[in-house]
Amino acid sequence: MKLKHLLCSGVLACSLGAAMPALAATTLKVTLQLPLKHHLGQNLVDFKNEVESSSNGDIKIQIFPAAQLYKDKEVHNAVSSGAIEMGVISVTQMAGTIPAVDVFYVPFMFPTNEKVVKATEPGSPVRTLLDDEIIKTGARPLWWQAYGGVALLSKKKPIQQPDDMKGMKVRVFGKTLGEFAKSVGAAPTVMAGSEQFLAYQRGTVDAGMTGVTAVGPRKLYQVMDHLTLTNHANIEFMTLINEKTWQGLTDTERTILQNAALKVEKQLRDKIQSLEADAIAEARNEMNVIDLTPEDIAKWQEATRPVLKSFIENAGPLGEQVIEAANAL
Repeated sequence: MKLKHLLCSGVLACSLGAAMPALAATTLKVTLQLPLKHHLGQNLVDFKNEVESSSNGDIKIQIFPAAQLYKDKEVHNAVSSGAIEMGVISVTQMAGTIPAVDVFYVPFMFPTNEKVVKATEPGSPVRTLLDDEIIKTGARPLWWQAYGGVALLSKKKPIQQPDDMKGMKVRVFGKTLGEFAKSVGAAPTVMAGSEQFLAYQRGTVDAGMTGVTAVGPRKLYQVMDHLTLTNHANIEFMTLINEKTWQGLTDTERTILQNAALKVEKQLRDKIQSLEADAIAEARNEMNVIDLTPEDIAKWQEATRPVLKSFIENAGPLGEQVIEAANAL
């Protein structure tokens, strides 16, 4: 009877075990503004593959590209509120809350790739100052994503000298870039990246600022004639994760995410120059690409010098700290 009792108990336990569902995997959704084929999209795919492989499928990453869920200006609030777990955002989209993040759009503050790398590497003084402030908003920077330098697009009139922009309506994507436009006599219009194509096509604006790596994926060469390689600012994106979501993960899960983030961040940072070179080469086949001489650059630097003062006035003490850290690099 004891044996019978034990056998029955074992069968019951097995039956119950078979009926119980397996523990659900942790699923993190991430919103992206750009097409998946853009290098930021591919960077996310690399992250997804690394996380899912390292966690043996226990952590799932779902990517929603091309602004399917949120537009540029909505991403930070969506992540910080917990409406979505993760989101890729242009750093300047947080300038309304933390004006100092616009340091990368102060004209010619980061004129070389070497200086950009020093400013954005994990633990750098510039990055640490900004990361610490962003976390206070309820969204934690998981990793920074290299996007490349800013160029000017124009439809009918080519832009080479600062005076060429006088009277133009210009698409910008941040307050400091707007000040850049004003300093050369243009009228800025803040516009999401996903809205550029139609705005250029309809003539809503005469010119625009964008990263050269976006010209091909967004097909901007179809609606604009000229691309001027000013490289007057550096575009940085980052992938944010909701802070409560982050704190709710296990130590093992956080380690997996951190390791994957560090890996894909370095991969992208190491190849951004070649990506930009390829993008420029492709653009030359589709439109008039204007290279500036050192003399041209000097004129742009002089014309836009007042932007630094307006940035510090707007960004306050943190802005001063960030500028000091950038100048010390």
